[in-house]
Amino acid sequence: MSSLAKVAFVTGGAQGIGRAIAERFLQDDLCVVIADSDRAAGEEIAARLAGIGPVQFLHTDVVDERQVEQAVAGAVRAYGHLDILINNAGVSHNVPLTELSLDDWNRVLGVNLTGAFLCAKHAAPYLRASGGTIVNIASTRALQSEANTEAYSASKGGLVALTHALAMSLAPEVRVNCVSPGWIDVSAHRKAGAPPVPALTELDHRQHPAGRVGVPEDVAALVAWLASPRAEFVTGANFVVDGGMTRKMIYA
Repeated sequence: MSSLAKVAFVTGGAQGIGRAIAERFLQDDLCVVIADSDRAAGEEIAARLAGIGPVQFLHTDVVDERQVEQAVAGAVRAYGHLDILINNAGVSHNVPLTELSLDDWNRVLGVNLTGAFLCAKHAAPYLRASGGTIVNIASTRALQSEANTEAYSASKGGLVALTHALAMSLAPEVRVNCVSPGWIDVSAHRKAGAPPVPALTELDHRQHPAGRVGVPEDVAALVAWLASPRAEFVTGANFVVDGGMTRKMIYA
């Protein structure tokens, strides 16, 4: 692998959408650093993906600023530079509003929003030097909600707003965009030992105008484009990947 190969730092890359993004970058001949709070899952997926290309795992809790600073610096030490930051780490805690504790609210906002801020803060000097890019992974919950999703929806709405703020603050050296996935079936990208999820039904697929539920590779394909020179005139934008569901009128 050439030292000129681009380097991507992917938070929450041990499973789900983050894992698919990491794998797509490796397939595109990038170097990848997976940062995740789950050490066992991160080490396992890094070992599995090593057959595709250069990948490292760094145990990182994105709500801990010191860990974030050390992880970003570690990625630069390993590969010499940093070109792409993917803020994908996320958690949810969906309970009735009157049962949502302040601690749980703060944890969701901390991982989903503050973590993205901390990663951007410490990656920014390196990304400015390389003319790099940031892609934040939000959710269609930033645009519409189900009941009992206050913390998650607020965190993802904040992440969309953080995206256009960063795009202005880091311009023109760094482009910053956001991807908001809808229903994505991550069952094939879950960590070892994760509890099973209910099988999808024909109705689950048919209700989407695109005719199916999404898969992590759908998100990864858009992220790969946004992180590439082909998207050099795109910044500050939010892209919805939901098979058309947020545009579909539904009457109960």
